[in-house]
Amino acid sequence: MSTEFKPNWTSSPGDTIKDILAARDISDFDFAKRMQFSIEDSLDLIEGRTALTLAIARQLSSVLGASVEFWMTRDLQYRQDIARISISDEKWANQFPVEDMIKFGWIPFVKSLAEKVKVLLDFFDVPNIRTWNERNANIMQGVAFRKSKAYESRPASVATWIRQGEIQAREISCLPWDREKFKELIPEIRALTLQKDPQVFIPKLQELCATCGVAIVIARSPKGCPANGATKFLSHNKALLLLSFRYKQEDIFWFSFFHEAGHLILHGEDNLFLEGDDTVKTIQEEEANKFAENALIPDEYKKELFALGEDMRKILRFASKLGISRGIVVGQLHHFERIPYNHLTNLINRYTWDN
Repeated sequence: MSTEFKPNWTSSPGDTIKDILAARDISDFDFAKRMQFSIEDSLDLIEGRTALTLAIARQLSSVLGASVEFWMTRDLQYRQDIARISISDEKWANQFPVEDMIKFGWIPFVKSLAEKVKVLLDFFDVPNIRTWNERNANIMQGVAFRKSKAYESRPASVATWIRQGEIQAREISCLPWDREKFKELIPEIRALTLQKDPQVFIPKLQELCATCGVAIVIARSPKGCPANGATKFLSHNKALLLLSFRYKQEDIFWFSFFHEAGHLILHGEDNLFLEGDDTVKTIQEEEANKFAENALIPDEYKKELFALGEDMRKILRFASKLGISRGIVVGQLHHFERIPYNHLTNLINRYTWDN
């Protein structure tokens, strides 16, 4: 195995020239004069914009010292490093759903590889690729998430979606995180399931949750991100609850919301939780599922729920009794496998809101 050090940066022959000029107190003007260059050509050489020819290497050897072979080898290594880093940058940048990011308005249109890398680093607010890798190691290794059966899963796409959630959350003003207050709001939030229009209930949901330190963000999931929801604490006093609205139907949206709320309430401030179609089943995920089930239809009503069967009138009366949407009732009957998944789907509200 090769142990050769290959840093993700370059140093041009111009850097060596600068060091020599500084050590000998030679000005750029004097250097240009000794090299018989114009000042513009001299600066191009010093800044690495001009490749060394054999003639230039001979002049450098004569003016500054060192052998012709040294200067030619120095330039060759620099050009090879540029090519190597360019390939590395391209491989990194190609992980991301750039087309969707542009389409969604998350980043501006870019043409060149250099522009793409810069825009991506700016989006993630990191100075370089190494820092990005360090900050996103857990996501790239698949934290509490595995590949969906229905969608190609790309960790960089997931990291992009979460980052967009963080960016949008910065614009949401919240009171400090209050776990008990969030728990107390569950019945009031559940009543929002009766509202069919996301343009109406999303702002209300965000307003309610902000009063206890939770920023609710709806962000479209880009290609390669089969996520329904995620939670993380942005600080000790502010939590992010991120939803993708990937399935625009009420039962899945609200179950995802209460599942993520369960993570915030039950599992503390130190973890990122990420859910998709095939989330790894852990004790914490089971606890969040149980929390969502009980939030939507409290345990004391489960026996009555299971007895509904496919009787539409009973379902409507039961939904009215609990003050929730009929689609939530049908969704829970599907969830608990009390009726087939393709039955009574006409009772589930499907959103037309375009997130």
